Amino acid sequence: MKDNGNATVLVVDDDKNVCDMISATLGAQGYDTVVAANGREALDYLKNSSNAPGLILLDLMMPEMNGWEFRKVQQQDPELAGIPVAIITGMPDMTGKAGAVGAVDVLTKPSRVEAITELASRFCK
Repeated sequence: MKDNGNATVLVVDDDKNVCDMISATLGAQGYDTVVAANGREALDYLKNSSNAPGLILLDLMMPEMNGWEFRKVQQQDPELAGIPVAIITGMPDMTGKAGAVGAVDVLTKPSRVEAITELASRFCK
């Protein structure tokens, strides 16, 4: 997988409303988004895409493959391990646990538009 400073954000969340809100927010700022409903779909996208996203926004609680499981697989794959991941969760007090999986940031749902766009601007070109 080639990392070219991509302006794409991969949003991994099973809540369609959250995905729609993030996609609209980032789209208005010129970022592309790809949505996956769980970790398995996200891995399939990453393995079949020719370019790495600049950032992954990852929910933790999802069916089929949750965020912790996704992150474990991602970190073990040399081609995927370097893609920055930010946790986006409705669970309170996740900063310490998210740090333990190497997340670059933690956003609590619902997140402010400014927080999402600031995060994307840090990692996407």
